[in-house]
Order: sequence, then C-alpha cells, then structure tokens
Amino acid sequence: MMGIRIGLLLLLLAPIAALAADPEIVNVFVPKTDGFKSIRIPSVVVTKKGTVLALAEGRAADADQAKNKIVLKRSVDGGKTWGKIAVIAEDGNKALNNPCTVVERESGLVLVMYQSYPAGVGERSGKIQTGYDGDLIVRNWVITSDDDGATWSKPRDVTKETKREKKVTTVASGPGLGIQLRNGKYAGRLLIPFNEGPFGLWNIYAAYSDDKGKTWKMGEVAPGGLINAPKGGQTSTVNEAQFVELKDGSIQFNVRRWAGKAVRKTCVSEDGGVTWSKVEDVPELRDPGCMGSVFRLTDPADGAKSRILYSGPQSNKRENGTVFLSHDEGKTWPVSRVLCKDSFAYSCLTVLPDGTIGCLYEIDNAGRIVFARFTLDWLTEGKDRLEKKDK
Repeated sequence: MMGIRIGLLLLLLAPIAALAADPEIVNVFVPKTDGFKSIRIPSVVVTKKGTVLALAEGRAADADQAKNKIVLKRSVDGGKTWGKIAVIAEDGNKALNNPCTVVERESGLVLVMYQSYPAGVGERSGKIQTGYDGDLIVRNWVITSDDDGATWSKPRDVTKETKREKKVTTVASGPGLGIQLRNGKYAGRLLIPFNEGPFGLWNIYAAYSDDKGKTWKMGEVAPGGLINAPKGGQTSTVNEAQFVELKDGSIQFNVRRWAGKAVRKTCVSEDGGVTWSKVEDVPELRDPGCMGSVFRLTDPADGAKSRILYSGPQSNKRENGTVFLSHDEGKTWPVSRVLCKDSFAYSCLTVLPDGTIGCLYEIDNAGRIVFARFTLDWLTEGKDRLEKKDK
C-alpha cells in the first residue's frame, strides 16, 4: 500500500516538476570567438516562417561608437543552436548603432532600422550637428530581408522622414524591437520607437509607416520628457524606448529612466503614435538606467488572456535580471521571476511559435549575449499556462 501511495505521489508531482523546469540558456554572441572586441545591444525577432534572428552591434572597442557594424546570427531550431555570425550592415569607420527590428506580418519582410555616426565622433562629444546635410550628422537607415535573414538589402537613408531638422542632434531607434499594430483604426501600421537629443535632453517619439516600410513619418514628442535639473537648466527623464500595443489599438511606451525617480517611464498614444499622453513613472518596475524590453505574449483579440511581458534589471545597478507579467494591459506587474541574479544589462523578449518565451540578454558586464528559453509555467510557477487558443 505504501508503494502505491508513493507511486501516486510521484505521478502527481511529475507535472509540477515539468512546469518548474529551469530556463535553457545558450551563448549567442561571444566577442572573443565571434571576431569583435565587444558585441552589445541585442535585438531578437521570430520570422513568419519561425526562424529566430538575433542582431547586435559588433564593436572594434568597448565603446558606444567604435566602428560598429550590425551583426546577425540565425537559429532554425527555436533558439537552441545558432549559426555563424554575419555582418549585415557596415559603413567603413562610421559607427552603426541601435538595431531595432520588426517583422511585417503579411509579407514576412524583416526590417531593421539603425543609425550611423560620423567616424571618430561620439554622441557625448558635442560635435554632432543638426540638419540633414554635412559630415557631422547622425543618419537613420533601413535594411530589409525577404528570405528570413539569409540576405539583406542595401541600406536606405530615411533620415529626413524620421528625424527633425532643427534642434535635434542624436537620434536612437529603440534599441530592440518595433511593432506592427493588429487592432483598431491603425491596424497594419509599423512603428519604431525613438529618442532624440541633444545628449541628456532626450525626448521620445514614434516613427511609423502605413505602406509596409516603404515610406516613413514621425509623430510628436511625448510631453513631460524634460524636467528642471537640480543645478539649473533641464535634464531628461527618458532615454532608450520600447513600446507595446494595447488591446484597443493604443500604444504604450516603456522607457529607460535617465533622471527622476529610478523607475521605468511610460505614456500612451491613442492615435497610432502621432501624439502621446504625459510621461509618467511605472512604480513597480525599478530601473538603474538600462534598456529594458516589453512584449505582448497573448492578445485578447485572439480570445486569449491579456499577457504582457517586461524584462530588465531590478536593482540599483545592472543585475538581478527579472521577467514580469501583467494581465491588465501594463497597469500593474504583480507576477515576476528572476531570470539571472547576477550581471544583467540590455535584454530583448520574443515568443516562439510553440509559445515558449525567449529572451536575448547581456551578461558578464555586457561581455556576452545569451538566449534563454522558458515557459509561462516557469514564469508563474505553474499558476498560469498557455492553452491552445493562446498560441
């Protein structure tokens, strides 16, 4: 009888153990073996055919502007293994920054927006000029792939469409992900999150396309991005930005904190990214000043629960990487679990075709980029799971 009871107990515990399985983590970008001094700034998407594309900046030195190239690795088995590194954009001694990727839903076209910096000129240098002409401006570029990232188009300059001519010096797309709206009046619109300088005086806005990335427009900056500085003048509360579509088709920014309370910042657009509500704090999401990721896991439009994910360090420095779950459209974040308790910097979330969650993130003081695969069961410790209708 005792043996039968033990056997039944083991059968009951088996599903719980499976739900609690630890994340699978593999190396993606390792500078020493991938041919760069430093590889940073992760972006990851899953193509229409299910290929996982990981992008980053391959740098000649451990600096933000160091002859950076945009590099890529592909996975055809859901992020379990990765192919060889490939350079998909380069421009001599200029630095290419902030890859921000989006997949157009109908065609499967993969679009990457990024910036080029003048050779030898950093964003903190004070040398970056405004306008569209000359050798000392930051430019915006788009490259595309129609074959799951195997080959890429030549870069197309979209600076005039996505950057304001006056006052603005630096601009940054994302980094991380853009989105394509699914619901509401603006369904089908592609959006890329942006911040614009000068350095330390950033504002956030959206660039958007209604013709699948052929042409672009830009919306207004979100009010409240600038505050009075302690010693006079102004400083910015916002910096690197991501956003997520809400169930009614509105768009919610999730933004890195630069100044103000050490938490994430947010605002909402109800007109497709043209205008925004005032920037506010997100009290539950700590932010030491680091890019974070926000991603919709399941959509009520599909008959599923509303589930939105967030990943970022929860500490006063870049460590304790934590994944959060919101069931109320990002109003609160009651569910969380630590993915990486040690060094954890920039991260980017995605979801695989089978519902497995993926996170591409920097560890070892941004010395290596890895990919973690884990389930909603793991994140919620068995309290929530994906049903067939959710996938």
